[in-house]
Amino acid sequence: MRKISFADVSIFVLKYIFNWRFWIAEITKKSNTYKKIVDKMLFEEDEILVVPNTIKVNKKIESEGSEFLPTDVIKEVIKRSEDIVIMNSCLCRSSNNCEDYPQDIGCIFLGPTTRKIPKNIGKKATVEEALAHVDMADEAGLSHIIGRNKIDTVWMNVRPGKGLLTICHCCPCCCLWKVYPNLDTDISDKLEKLEGVEVKLHEDNCRLCKKCLDKCMFKAIGFKDNKITINHDICRGCGLCVNTCKFDAITIDYTQKTIDNVVNRMDNLIEIKEL
Repeated sequence: MRKISFADVSIFVLKYIFNWRFWIAEITKKSNTYKKIVDKMLFEEDEILVVPNTIKVNKKIESEGSEFLPTDVIKEVIKRSEDIVIMNSCLCRSSNNCEDYPQDIGCIFLGPTTRKIPKNIGKKATVEEALAHVDMADEAGLSHIIGRNKIDTVWMNVRPGKGLLTICHCCPCCCLWKVYPNLDTDISDKLEKLEGVEVKLHEDNCRLCKKCLDKCMFKAIGFKDNKITINHDICRGCGLCVNTCKFDAITIDYTQKTIDNVVNRMDNLIEIKEL
């Protein structure tokens, strides 16, 4: 019989309190002391980028004679990584008993700290396996969040945090970051939109089916005066609404800024290899 590990206890606790996450996040707006404690414990030095699902993008990015999609940024990070672990299942979707998206598409962890991840959480993977995992997440309609997320080092009890990079594959119904609108901005601002990503609304194509309202995990899409609206200050460009719309009323595009941002931010993410 396998000995109960710290991670086993963490998973049990996280699944038990998962549906309290919105209430827990909301308190960060009401108590500055509580916000500082939560930030220190779970989000300190976080740097997280939202990378859109690229199944229905309008175009590829052209740079120095080559073409690539935003998801290829994630793949490039994976290709430069020597230590890769794929989580056995998505903790968020399994905690929420998700029936709309695959529970077995778990996070990808990169970096030397992955060597300390308990085997019952995930398995070591090759670059090829991780790349295929990203494609599978894209096909399933999931969007991606990549960055350093302290909460992962806490629940898995692994250190150092700078040696762990997390790639989440997020659905609109279960993602932990659905608490984004409930968090104080000092914390929520750590979740960043990839610069240059543009989500556009084409009213002439809209059939007012309202399916996009439920698919936006950041609550950036609203309905006012019998029209769909997008709050671009809140939108993080995840692309879930684009994949939901059957009438091309919402599209996602990229600009030259995206290319510059990708190049600059990649260097910061890749430094995990130097630890």
